[in-house]
Amino acid sequence: MAKFTLDDIKHMVHNPGHIRNMGIVAHIDHGKSTLADNLLARAGMISEELAGEQLFMDFDPQESERGITIYSANVSMIHEYQDDKHLINLIDTPGHVDFGGDVTRAMRAVDGALVVVDAVEGCMPQTETVLKQALKERVKPVLFINKVDRLIKELQLDPQGMQEKFTSVIAEVNNLLKEMAPEEYKKEWQVSVENGEVAFGSALRNWAISVPFMQQSGITFKDIIDYVEQDKDKELAQEAPLHEVVLNMVIEHLPDPETAQNYRIPNIWKGDESSEIGQSMRGCQEDGELVAVVTNVINDPHAGTVCTARIFSGSVEESMVLRGVGSKTDQRLQQVGIYSGPRKMKIDAVPSGNIAALTGVDFSTGDTVVAKGTEIEPFERIEHVFEPVVTKSIEPKKTSDLPKLIKILKNRAKEDNTIVINIDEETGETLVSGLGELHIEAKVERFLREAGIEIDVSPPIVVYREGVAQQSPVQEGKSPNKHNRFYLTVEPVPDQVYQTLLEGELPEGKIRDQDKSMVRDTLIKCGMDKSLAEGVKAIFGTSLYIDTTRGIQYLSEIDELIFQGIESVVNEGPLANEPSAGLMVKLHDAKLHEDAIHRGPAQVMPAIRAAMIKCILSANGELLEPKQVLRVDVPQDQMGGAIKEVSNRRGQILDMQEEEGDSFVRAKMPVAELFGFEAALKSATGGKGFFSLIDQVFEPLPGNLQEETIINIRKRKGMKPEAPKLEDFE
Repeated sequence: MAKFTLDDIKHMVHNPGHIRNMGIVAHIDHGKSTLADNLLARAGMISEELAGEQLFMDFDPQESERGITIYSANVSMIHEYQDDKHLINLIDTPGHVDFGGDVTRAMRAVDGALVVVDAVEGCMPQTETVLKQALKERVKPVLFINKVDRLIKELQLDPQGMQEKFTSVIAEVNNLLKEMAPEEYKKEWQVSVENGEVAFGSALRNWAISVPFMQQSGITFKDIIDYVEQDKDKELAQEAPLHEVVLNMVIEHLPDPETAQNYRIPNIWKGDESSEIGQSMRGCQEDGELVAVVTNVINDPHAGTVCTARIFSGSVEESMVLRGVGSKTDQRLQQVGIYSGPRKMKIDAVPSGNIAALTGVDFSTGDTVVAKGTEIEPFERIEHVFEPVVTKSIEPKKTSDLPKLIKILKNRAKEDNTIVINIDEETGETLVSGLGELHIEAKVERFLREAGIEIDVSPPIVVYREGVAQQSPVQEGKSPNKHNRFYLTVEPVPDQVYQTLLEGELPEGKIRDQDKSMVRDTLIKCGMDKSLAEGVKAIFGTSLYIDTTRGIQYLSEIDELIFQGIESVVNEGPLANEPSAGLMVKLHDAKLHEDAIHRGPAQVMPAIRAAMIKCILSANGELLEPKQVLRVDVPQDQMGGAIKEVSNRRGQILDMQEEEGDSFVRAKMPVAELFGFEAALKSATGGKGFFSLIDQVFEPLPGNLQEETIINIRKRKGMKPEAPKLEDFE
């Protein structure tokens, strides 16, 4: 039985100084869920005998089947530290890169991250990715080096060797923090062994140590080696209990919500910080107006839709009418509670600084939630590090199932914003995009089949981007009535600006007055000319619209129409109706009719579209293919097979390294060539090779593949096979 009661929880939620909201993050198979199990066991929530095997937080059936975490899972527990009780709201997150969106959303809910690293493998690509996601949300990390027993039993290291290995892992983590942490925290958030911000242990064997614990208990590394070599793990777990060492570190070194919200709110909310509601959020005030952000949505077979929400201000109470700022809907809350793994503990109210379960409301992930009648600027969008690059066409075998299928797909996209649903109203084609094949299979295909819908699923489709190779000449777009003319150019966005846009550092859409100076200054830092930076009117992903005109009468009256015309071409480029990327669209001049009736949407938008399409075609428009930068790990004697498999798939070897009998290759490979790569790599390396995603980029498709690929995409979409030509618009 749990070593705390519901009454304990009800009391603790009102004490923000004694609350820690934390996520466990790591590369796949580094031991997150096993660690979570053992922390819960010592809290009395599951059997200590089953801890590490039960995987309590993996409560979806297919998580057990696949042996991986697919969904983030929440649980709250109480830990006593220095004779004081603390409420820990914990989220166990997935480690597989296909489910990285769940990690990103969890980072909005928490203030601290327990980063788990395998002592033998060290920092892996997904370690870097999850750290990047955490730091982007201003989430402070501490480090747990797991599987230390492997260093002793498999590598047979002595105390000196172990310390050298630990020093190497800690240096890797601190280098990542130095590179990715916000400027003001690059030094402050470095993890220090001496300060107790690093713990070492074995989640599976339920023991851990840290420097403060070693000083307090007198246990040494030599003692640890002796216990493990003699298979006395249970005795060691009594002497150095995992939960005590790790949770003490969490309470000592991760921030409480009052501290964290003061610096997190300005980063994730762009409203007026000096306003009453802004001050309430920064101060984590329970008596302020309710403000919360939905960070996860699940469909519970018993309770219906349950939204996970981080409460940043005020208090959410049973039967409240809540307003979704983004969805613009009002919904009555049925129940509110605190998570206990797959169960929820019902509470009448959950105040600011906590993570709550909201039952009976159906908001989208990322939506800002307030009490009905409250007006507020919504929180920044929760942006994942990588874009969806794999798409499948999914159709019901029975036409009568189509409405049900569309409803379920829209719900899946609402729950996971890294799933993108595109329904072509003309052809009826339903396209589902995700981070990888497993992402779509686990979160969409299986869900539809379990709902009783028989489906036909296409082989994976690669989503390309359309870009330009050079600057276009000035092109004219005439309105159908010939009374309005627009003069545009299109050119590639400069590299540094492109990188900044890619990292989501600037707001998307039309530039608001309050963001103009920030956007201008950021672009100038990236090397853009000041006059151009001041003219940026809108941002579409990695593309920009810049107005370089001066004093054109009536132009401000049709700003929205110009914006919509450019956006339509950015969303569907002229070559194959694929999204555009890296375009810098400049408006140089315009001649407008003085009568507003002659410059409406039906006149302006076709003119803008025509000018922009002519620009793209005259600037050597081209398809950009998605590529993934991968780390391929293999034993040294299997390196040849791995390199051959990479080369056979248009892969480019970027780097090769060898250490301690193992090798790894860094390679850049087209996503189109990656389908079936995992199985082929296993076959080529005697089952010993595996790969991890490091980065994702878009680069021009080789010239000899451009025309064939464009024709194939257009045929698949039911379009004329031939792409438009410049003369078609003269």
